[in-house]
Parts: sequence; C-alpha cells; structure tokens
Amino acid sequence: MEEEVLKKLRALVGWSSGDGVFCPGGSISNMYAVNLARYQRFPDCKQKGLRALPPLALFTTKECHYSIKKGAAFLGLGTDSVRVVKADERGKMIPEDLERQISLAEAEGAVPFLVSATSGTTVLGAFDPLEAIADVCQRRGLWLHVDAAWGGSVLLSQTHRHLLDGIQRADSVAWNPHKLLTAGLQCSALLLRDTTNLLKRCHGSQASYLFQQDKFYDVALDTGDKVVQCGRRVDCLKLWLMWKAQGGQGLERRVNQAFALARYLAEEMKKREGFELVMEPEFVNVCFWFVPPSLRGKQESLDYSERLAKVAPVLKERMVKEGSMMIGYQPHGTRGNFFRLIVANPALTQADMDFLLNELERLGQDL
Repeated sequence: MEEEVLKKLRALVGWSSGDGVFCPGGSISNMYAVNLARYQRFPDCKQKGLRALPPLALFTTKECHYSIKKGAAFLGLGTDSVRVVKADERGKMIPEDLERQISLAEAEGAVPFLVSATSGTTVLGAFDPLEAIADVCQRRGLWLHVDAAWGGSVLLSQTHRHLLDGIQRADSVAWNPHKLLTAGLQCSALLLRDTTNLLKRCHGSQASYLFQQDKFYDVALDTGDKVVQCGRRVDCLKLWLMWKAQGGQGLERRVNQAFALARYLAEEMKKREGFELVMEPEFVNVCFWFVPPSLRGKQESLDYSERLAKVAPVLKERMVKEGSMMIGYQPHGTRGNFFRLIVANPALTQADMDFLLNELERLGQDL
C-alpha cells in the first residue's frame, strides 16, 4: 500500500520511477533529504562519521522552515553550514544570489552539496522559482531538495500546479498530505528521484534478526532497513483511504476550493475599512492587518507601526477566550505582527469568511 501511494505521489511530481518513504512529519522528511545528499556526496561518512567530511554548505532562504537549521544541527553539520540566500519582497528565493552564495562558500573553503528550495513558505505562502534554481544546481552539481510540505498538494490541481513548475528536476521532495489535503496527522512523504537504493545504502544496518534475506516471500517488501526508525505507523493508510473516498477529482476540488476561498476573502477585505493586506495572496495564506478605529488614518504617526503590532495579540486573546475563532499571527522582517489566515479546511464556506471579518470587526471595535 505504501509503495502504491508513493508511486502515485511521484507521478504527480513528474517521475516515472524513484523511491520514497513516509516520515513522522515534514521536519524529519527534510532531515532525511540532507542526510541522503551528504551520503551520496561522501559515502564514507556513514562509517567514519564527521571525520570523513570537509566543511559543508547548504543553501536556503530565511523564509525556509526552521527544520533545515534544526536538521543541520542534528546531523552534526552545525547551523553555520546553512547559508542564507536572499529572497525577494514576496518571499521567493533569488537565483542570482544563490549563485553568489555558492561561490562565496567555495571561496571560504566549504563544499556546497545541497540547495533546499521551498514550495509554499510558512508565513507568506511563497513558491521558490524551481526551474531557475534547478539550473544553478545542475551547473554546480548540487542536490536539489524541494520542501513542498505545505505546497506539494497544489500538484493535484491542473489550475494551480504551475506554481511548482520545475519540481520534476528535484532530487528529493518533502510533501505533507496532512496539511492542505487534511489527511490525518501525521502523513508526510519523502519522495526521491533516485533508483539506486540510496535510502537503504545510506541507512541500512542489515540486522539479521529482523531483515532475513532467505524468507519465502519477496524481501523487497521489508522496507524497514531504509529508514532511521524501527517501528513506524502506517501513515500511508490515511492517504490511501482518503484518495479512494474522494478520488483524484475530489482532492483537486478540495485544493481549488481553498484557493477560491482565499481569493474571496482577500477581495472582501478590500471592501471593508480596517483591513489591510500584507500582499496579494499567491497561495492560501492570507496575511493581513486589522487596523482598529483608533489607528485609522494615523499611518503618518511615528508610533503607528508599534501600536499596530500590539493589535493582533489582543484580538487573538479575545477570540480564544470568546471561543469563536483561532487565527495565527506573527511579525515578519520589518513588519509588525499581522494575522496569517490559512484557508485549508474543506468544510469552510464563503459564509465562514464573512463571519471571520464580522467577528474581527466586533472584537476590535473598541481598540
């Protein structure tokens, strides 16, 4: 069942062959990718450890998921090995700066080995330009990992899958169906283009008391030696059942509906006083400020940004205590706290979007 589901996911990426495994969350999927890229470049490290390695460098943007830095620390590379590539104002990686950072790392004596692009960043929902990044990786001989934990499910939509153009050129892809597709937590796949059994070569320990090679059935079914865990949950079952129930068209409708509702919400905000979009949403992340009555028309005040940043935490407290909504907020770069609404639940309707706007106005009318 796992092999069938992984094969289906790989086909959506654009691969007719390859490998993969379900991992306990996108953070672990990303860490697997870093470990596999390192092993492919320096296979001695499996036996000799960090002694076998020169200083290494991997590349991503500040918009990446924090698991890239956590993974670098966990795998012994150190967080200093993560080189931060500039992103544009929409949060997308700038390929020219990637090229510059690779040259800089080499000049400093480090060996570049991996680029982690992001398809669907956590805050702004940005999609890195994969074709241009793949060109750089191809020229430089680097492993291209695409962290599509959040945005990978867009591949199911014929209307929106262009956001991931070039993903078929990746070496590895992390994809979490438990996010946009709302499969039961946890359901995270690491997909590989590799056909040389890299997963097993990198992680295998040939424990004879578990993985006997003289069983009466096909031992290729024993996939346990591919992974770092021993016991694993049957995470593929959640996606398999949902796919059977919804069908490809049903899942595509689910993705398209999320995009449509995000678009509806953004357009409705433009019609109301007190709502200000951080930027036009490209994905289903709708980022906005609620400007309360006391701050409207005061944009020129010296303390405007400071006062506006205090609004979201107050409103969050009120909605939680009221029990009416849950919307996340955060600062971002030089921007003070703003709300980040994720439109993913397939049960949401336009009426829910209207309620949300009305409720924010009600909760913030005295601020």
